[in-house]
Amino acid sequence: MLIHWTRIVNNLPALDDLRLFCTVVHNRSFVGTAAELGVSPAYVSKRIALLENTLRVCLLHRTTRRVSVTEDGILVFRWAQKILEEVEQMAESVTAAKTTPRGLLRICTSAGFGRKRLAPALSELASHYPSLRIRLQLLDRPVVDLVGEGFDLDIRIGGVSEPNMIIKHIATNYRVLCASPTYLKRRGTPKILSELVQHNCIVMRERDQSFGVWRLKGPKGLETVRVTGSLSCNNGEISHQWAIDGHGIILRSIWDVGKSINEGRLVRVLPKYLEEANVSAVYPSRLTESAKVRVCVQFLEKRLKKEAL
Repeated sequence: MLIHWTRIVNNLPALDDLRLFCTVVHNRSFVGTAAELGVSPAYVSKRIALLENTLRVCLLHRTTRRVSVTEDGILVFRWAQKILEEVEQMAESVTAAKTTPRGLLRICTSAGFGRKRLAPALSELASHYPSLRIRLQLLDRPVVDLVGEGFDLDIRIGGVSEPNMIIKHIATNYRVLCASPTYLKRRGTPKILSELVQHNCIVMRERDQSFGVWRLKGPKGLETVRVTGSLSCNNGEISHQWAIDGHGIILRSIWDVGKSINEGRLVRVLPKYLEEANVSAVYPSRLTESAKVRVCVQFLEKRLKKEAL
C-alpha cells in the first residue's frame, strides 16, 4: 500500500512547476518568465519539459519569439490556477494570512481609470501592506475572462453582466455628454436627445456598451440614441482629447471629464441626461475568503468614496 501511494505521489506535478507554467502562460514567453523569476530561460524550458513529461501531454507550442498554449495546456492552466489558489487558501486558513494580506494580487481595469485613479490608490495600498505584490494590467477591451486570464480582481466602470461573479459597488459614477466650445460654436448645441444623430459623435465601445449606442436617463426616463462620427477609438483618454480638440461630442465618465468641464475646455451637452456607470469590484466567488482581495476592495471603496469622482 505504501509503495502504491509513493508511486502516485511521484507521478504528480510539483506545485512550483505548475506555478512556473502559469507564469509562462501569462507572459507567453520563456525569456520574460525567466526575467520575472530571476532564473535562466534554460531552467524554465527544463521545468516545463519535466511537467509535460509528468503529465504526458504537450502544454506549449514553442517558436523563436513566443509560446502559445495547446488545448491540453489550457486545461492544465485552469486546473493549475484552481490548485494553486486552493493551496494558498489552505495556507491562509492556518496562518495569519486571513488577516494579513500577502502574495500576488492580479488586478485589471480600463486604461484611463487605471492610470488616473487606481494606480495612485494601489501605490498607497502597497505602502500599507509590504507583503502584498500587486500586478495591475490596463485593458481597453469589452471582454475579460477573470478566471481564464488569471485575474483576482476587476475594477469595472459601468454594468457587469457576468452571473458567476461577485459584484460589489465601491463608488458612484456617471457618464455625461460634452463637447468643446469651438465645436458647439461651429455646429450648434443640440437641444433634444434625437438631435445627436445630426452631430459628429466620438464613439468608443465601453465594456458595458454596444458600439455607437448611447442609453441615457433623462426627463422621460431611459432613452436610446444611435450615434455616428468620423472618429472612433478604443481608448477613453484619446476620445477625451479629440473632444477637447473640437472633433465632436463624447459620452464620458464624470471622473474623467470633470476637470476639463470645470476649466472650460469642455461644456456639458444636454445636462439633464446622464448614464449611470458606477465603479464596481468584480471577483470570482472562490476568492471571497482571500485576505488580499478583501483588504484591497475595502481600501479602494474607502479611498474612492472619499475622492469626489
